[in-house]
Parts: sequence; C-alpha cells; structure tokens
Amino acid sequence: MLLMQVADTARQVADSLTNGINPPVVAQEELRFGDLLIKGGWVMIPLVILLILALVIFFERYFTIRKAAKNESNLMNQVRSSVMAGKLDSAIAICRNSDTPLGRMLQKGLLRIGRPIKDIEGAIENIGKLEVSKLEKNIPIVGIVAGIAPMFGFIGTIAGVIKIFYDISKTDNLAMGTISAGLYQKMITSATGLIVGIIAYVCYQILNIMVDKVILKLETDAIEFIDLLEEPSK
Repeated sequence: MLLMQVADTARQVADSLTNGINPPVVAQEELRFGDLLIKGGWVMIPLVILLILALVIFFERYFTIRKAAKNESNLMNQVRSSVMAGKLDSAIAICRNSDTPLGRMLQKGLLRIGRPIKDIEGAIENIGKLEVSKLEKNIPIVGIVAGIAPMFGFIGTIAGVIKIFYDISKTDNLAMGTISAGLYQKMITSATGLIVGIIAYVCYQILNIMVDKVILKLETDAIEFIDLLEEPSK
C-alpha cells in the first residue's frame, strides 16, 4: 500500500514537471482577411464601393488615353504629302478615317484653309480643348475618392471609439474583451480608408501624367501642321 502511494506521488511529480517544461499548446484562431473586413462595420461598405469606383474609372480612362497617345507620325506624313500635292480632299478623308484626337484637330484645320492663319489656329485650339476635355472625363472623380476615403476611415475610427465607451458604460467593465470590438473597428476602418485613399491618389496622378503627355504631343503636332500651312506663303 505504501509503495503504491509513493508510486502515485512520483507519477504526479513527473506529470507536473512535464507540464511545466512542455505546457499544453492552446489552439489559436486564425485571423482571416474576410473576418477583419466584417469587424470593420458598416463603414467598410462605402470604402469598398469607393475602391471599386476608382479602379473602374482608372482602367477605363487608362486604355482610352493610351489609345489617344499612340504614335501618329504616319498620319502626319500622309497629311503632309496630300497638302503638298494640293489634294485637300484626300487629306481631309485621311483625318476623318483616323478617328483620333489629332485627326479631328487636323481635319478642322484643313476645313479652314483659305482663311487667315489665326483663324485656323483658333479652330485647331478649340478642337484640342474639346478632345482634352473628353480625355479628362471622370478623372476628377478618382481625385475625389482619394480625398474622401481617409475621411470615411476617420468616421469609422470615431464610431469605434463611441462603441468602446458605450460598451464600457453598459457593462461597467474595462477588460480587454469588452473594448476589443471597438478597437477592431477603429483600426481596421482607419487602415482601409488610408489604403483606398493611397490607391486612388496613385491612379489619379498616373492618369494626369498620361493626359499631360497627350496634350504635349497634340500641341507639337498642331504647331507642325501650322508650319506646314505657312510654308507656301514663305
């Protein structure tokens, strides 16, 4: 009997030492991205909508501007050859068939041939402004998204703080479990708002840079066209 008690005591000591050296592993719940979005609360809905809106406009404008920015040296050469040969109708048809901003600008200038150069320049400039306005369509919306997305994140932060104080007043408990939900909402919405704002801002700047390059190219080609019209009179 005594030996059995000693054996039980030795076994308990051994188990205690084993548990002390190798404590039992507690399974930790994985933190999933979808769960984080859900914990962000209702503010995540407008943030996701803003992100989708900015990306849709960006890709639509990106391919449109890229198409307008393609090299039109062949068009200029064809127009130059037709004008030098006195074939204005052929030059106008070439511009009409090109269906590009530069083609429409040159077509307007060709239709004004016979008038003072200033009138031709004015007509080309007006068409150029109209074409640039078409290229810039909806780009300001991306800039607006870049500005208001962080504000929505800040609204989520305020909502999270309110939730924290509401839960504390309701339970009269300052334990971490009581305030964790508000902290989740506070941090997730702030981070999401900043991320959406940064993405929209980068997209906005890229589109503006692309438009500026197109404007420079159109202005250069317009000057070359005016010089071409002035050559016979020199």
